[in-house]
Amino acid sequence: MLSPMQFDQPPVVGRFQRRYKRFFADVELEDGSTLTAHCPNTGSLLGCKDEGLRAWLRDSNDEKRKLRFTWQAVEVGGTWVNVDTNLPNRVVREAFEAGKVPGFEGLRSVRSEVNYGNRSRIDLLLEDQDGRSVYVEVKNTTLAEDGTARFPDAVTARGLKHLGELEQVVREGHRALQLFFVSRDDVERFRPAYEIDPAYCAKLVEVASKGVEVRAFTALVTPAELTLHRELPVDLSGAL
Repeated sequence: MLSPMQFDQPPVVGRFQRRYKRFFADVELEDGSTLTAHCPNTGSLLGCKDEGLRAWLRDSNDEKRKLRFTWQAVEVGGTWVNVDTNLPNRVVREAFEAGKVPGFEGLRSVRSEVNYGNRSRIDLLLEDQDGRSVYVEVKNTTLAEDGTARFPDAVTARGLKHLGELEQVVREGHRALQLFFVSRDDVERFRPAYEIDPAYCAKLVEVASKGVEVRAFTALVTPAELTLHRELPVDLSGAL
């Protein structure tokens, strides 16, 4: 187990009903009432939005928010899956700062949201123990098939742009890491979803061959914490 982020209160439990207008999710609570929560995930959430799945909501305790509650997790096949894309970067940063990511012990500094590339911001900019800059792009994924985590779950032009920028920083002599945060713990490997976005996946294979590091980690999702848990083998062998 690598590094946990703890929640300060237990979740509200219900049953997922529907997601709509990208940012709205209706959840039926245990008392039979329906609550509309904020959906913090703009991806397709393929396989994670079937009606009737158990869901967790987090209470912001902010009466002024239009949607006070946030949809944080859904139970798929007995495993809780984090759907809140605001959380992975925080979990990963804490893991790096605590020296819990293998190969990145003894970092000199960890910074978030640093400008670089073509009007982009890198998720994390590290300085390793040798003084080299390490540009870390974190991609959250909830998609899983037959024990394999997949990314992306929809075509991602933004992700493709980020890969090109990671390739460029390697060309300039820095290190670059594409880290896939797999928001579930019921998988045993990671593989790009070639059939969903062949252009992104081909570029991932290309930049990996040019020195961009590619790693994937599962997350353990519990009512009390979200934990960067296990590193997965990454298979970039090609299309299915």
